[in-house]
Amino acid sequence: MRRTLDIGLRARGYDVDLAASGEEALELAARQHPDVVILDLGLPGIDGIHVAQALRSWSTAPIIVLSARGAEAVKVAALDAGADDYVTKPFGMDELLARIRAALRRTDSVAVPLPIKTVDFTIDLAAQRVMGPEGEVRLSPTQWHLLEVLARNRGRLVTQQQLLAEVWGPGHENAPHYLRIFMAQIRQKLEPDPANPRYFKTESGRGYRFEAEAAPE
Repeated sequence: MRRTLDIGLRARGYDVDLAASGEEALELAARQHPDVVILDLGLPGIDGIHVAQALRSWSTAPIIVLSARGAEAVKVAALDAGADDYVTKPFGMDELLARIRAALRRTDSVAVPLPIKTVDFTIDLAAQRVMGPEGEVRLSPTQWHLLEVLARNRGRLVTQQQLLAEVWGPGHENAPHYLRIFMAQIRQKLEPDPANPRYFKTESGRGYRFEAEAAPE
């Protein structure tokens, strides 16, 4: 099925990344930031429902489920997990292409997220960059991804497990030292006083919270 979709979509001008498991899908999505995700539910490793939930916690990309499971309860579970559309196998390529086009039209109509402005820096989620008083602040891909998840959840606690799963992928939920290292790097680059964080707060044993104090107009 993956090979067939790869050939069919590439023939119509789409760029395609293939993932053989739920874990690989999340890792690819984190690196590539796809415009659309086509997702099977019966995956090796974590299943498609959990992949949809994980993706939806940080990505707004449309998720189209392709599945042989036609039961109403399964469809409801997938849609509740964050899927935007559900196609039951067998399906026609023309139908899938029409659904992809519809998903992209809906995405294009969604407002671009406004930059998050603070006294000390501005996070531009649409442009995927951070601007400080002296110009753009250079972040590594991992630093940016961690910052992006926190920024999209500003004001809310994001647990250690969620951050680790979203940024490093499933299987890393028990590696909190990754977070300590990269949060220290982000604070060093963005906090006016890294030792006393103003924006990137730690909630001991729970996770992190991004508190964005609005810059004065």
